[in-house]
Amino acid sequence: MKNNFIRLTGGNTDLIIRPEPAEILYWGKRLEIDEITEADLLSLERGVSNGGLDVDTPVTLAAENGRGYWGSSGVDGHRDGYDWAPVFKTKSAVKNGEVLLIEAVDEIAQLAFKTEIEADGNGVFKFRNSLTNLGEGKFTVNRLAVTLPVPEYADEVLSFYGRWCRELQENRTCLKHGAFMQENRHGRTSHEYAPNLVLGQPHFSQQQGEVWGFHLAWSGNHRIRADVLIDGRRFAQLENLYLPGEIVLEQGESLSTPWVYTAYSDCGLNGMSQQFHRHIRSRILHFAQPIRPVHLNIWEGGMFDHDPAHIIAMAEKAAEMGVERFIIDDGWFIGRNDDFGGLGDWFLDEKKYPNGLKPVIDAVKKLGMQFGIWVELEMISKRSKLYQQHPDWMLRLDGYDQPEERHQYVLDLVNPDAFNYILERMDWLLGENQVDYIKWDHNRRLVQPGHLGKAAVTAQTQAAYRLFDILQKRYPHVEIESCSSGGARIDFEILKRSQRFWTSDNNDALTRQKIQRGMSYFYPPEVIGAHIGGAPCQTTMRNFSFDFRGLTALFGHMGVELDPVKESAEERQGFAKYIALHKQLRPLLHSGESFRLDHHDDTTLINGVVAQDKKQAVVLISQLDMPDYKQMGKLRVPYLEANATYQVKLLSIPYYIKQGKGGHLMKVFPQWVLDNFAGKPVSIRGEWLAKAGLTIPVLDPQSAMLVEFKRL
Repeated sequence: MKNNFIRLTGGNTDLIIRPEPAEILYWGKRLEIDEITEADLLSLERGVSNGGLDVDTPVTLAAENGRGYWGSSGVDGHRDGYDWAPVFKTKSAVKNGEVLLIEAVDEIAQLAFKTEIEADGNGVFKFRNSLTNLGEGKFTVNRLAVTLPVPEYADEVLSFYGRWCRELQENRTCLKHGAFMQENRHGRTSHEYAPNLVLGQPHFSQQQGEVWGFHLAWSGNHRIRADVLIDGRRFAQLENLYLPGEIVLEQGESLSTPWVYTAYSDCGLNGMSQQFHRHIRSRILHFAQPIRPVHLNIWEGGMFDHDPAHIIAMAEKAAEMGVERFIIDDGWFIGRNDDFGGLGDWFLDEKKYPNGLKPVIDAVKKLGMQFGIWVELEMISKRSKLYQQHPDWMLRLDGYDQPEERHQYVLDLVNPDAFNYILERMDWLLGENQVDYIKWDHNRRLVQPGHLGKAAVTAQTQAAYRLFDILQKRYPHVEIESCSSGGARIDFEILKRSQRFWTSDNNDALTRQKIQRGMSYFYPPEVIGAHIGGAPCQTTMRNFSFDFRGLTALFGHMGVELDPVKESAEERQGFAKYIALHKQLRPLLHSGESFRLDHHDDTTLINGVVAQDKKQAVVLISQLDMPDYKQMGKLRVPYLEANATYQVKLLSIPYYIKQGKGGHLMKVFPQWVLDNFAGKPVSIRGEWLAKAGLTIPVLDPQSAMLVEFKRL
């Protein structure tokens, strides 16, 4: 604590903190200077302006209103109406490597406040606050948040909104005064408001500008905000959103916020994303096997109609296409012939499977594929044996008629009997069958989520985590996909307990382009479930070329969603082509640095992956709609080795280029495209590709092309 400050360094980022009062003084690009002096720190003193208090008020890590801080407090609660305006004084600040623990106390309010900060070499910093009731009597907690400052020039907010089948859409807001706030009360991470936030200097882009990225690792309700105080200071605040009376601390009890993950970048959103991706890969992910197997899920192909002979035929066709993991979806358990019943009755439907699951599993394994199955463990149907026997196991408030969603309700996992029942049924499913993978779904929101009359979203979320943890410990070879009507349970905390996200129930390639881009800001490709769907798309009824569908699914954890028996030979050949291409590129896609390129036309999306050693890169150019201009400009790739020469090759091109036609928008294609089509090698230096680039051919709407760069 020399010079009354603590310096934490992670990657290319420095965090400088004054312990008392506990305040972040600097958070940005790593400083080249080794020694920070008293004069350096004094240069940051704010002074006191007219029109306010006679003393300076810091935005501390607790952000206490009791200090005269006028923003959103980080601690909000009371002890029977008392002790509601605490002011914490630091007792200790201990730095151990790149982990900092600051402990503070308010002796009058009898409350302790603790902040944990962890830095890693990837540039990601984790923050968590805890509150402890030291006094007699219960302390009711209304709010407990993590509050973090950003510079006064961070005027732009990027947040993420969505809905079912249209998750993770981008929303940009200029923030000069007041606050931006979003709240999620759906009881799960939600389609509507992902727990992600980016603040930055105006007009930050994929490749340029300073940005500060924030992620709240929590799978329940949450509140996220960005504020501008009238003195110009700006901060972000992230928290679990508690329902009334949900959190009451007895003497000696503590409460912690979820972890908040942050990343600073001075080279735009790409730099932020790459830090988050590296952190996930090194600190969060735990795969049962390193290679991400290509999926085939039968849901859109069969739904509730299960015939073992036909399912085996599906598996045979899937194996011919190169599928590596075959998944039976909803409909395998008793009472599940539609979505009105069966949830909770996790017993095999012997009418559908008279010989059990074994013949199907054996056939799948014999074909060289892994076997997966769908479950929805946190739900209950009123038309089920479980509900008839235990109506009190539903998460609800007695006396009310709770509205349905998808004809189902939520099972009260806070109830030990309900929890143990689900655990017992999963021991049967995973213990007596050779299951490699489960698709774990969560298909409805929580309405009046009460346990014994009290609000229980936090307790229900924690119980779900405990169920995941026990099953992962008992069956470490079984991988889990987190699904929630698509992308409604996607966050870092559930990722600690799963290996894949089902990004969206929408396999429409056009809509998926922006959904998957929204995912890419915080998650690496290998956890983004991306399936090639049939034509027409089941959710939108739109038709797209096979190339566009295949290329859209390429930059993720690839899968297929259909019944291959019913598809034409031409369609199956198309699936096989893109499965093979994905396998060819998978080592690069699932280990390299992802990037998105700025482009002057919003109808064009360009994204890619470059190898860590820069020997190889692939770039996907997707044309979503009619281009704004008659020419599309240049493809400039700044992430290659400047002094190296690269062979430029088209790995996939629209059908009209293959046929030597110009489509509807070009008469003659650029020479490098024609040379590729003619089989002539195209070799260009890395610096030229970065600064001058390649002319992009004008693509027809809803088509894409894939370009590979290999260092010679």
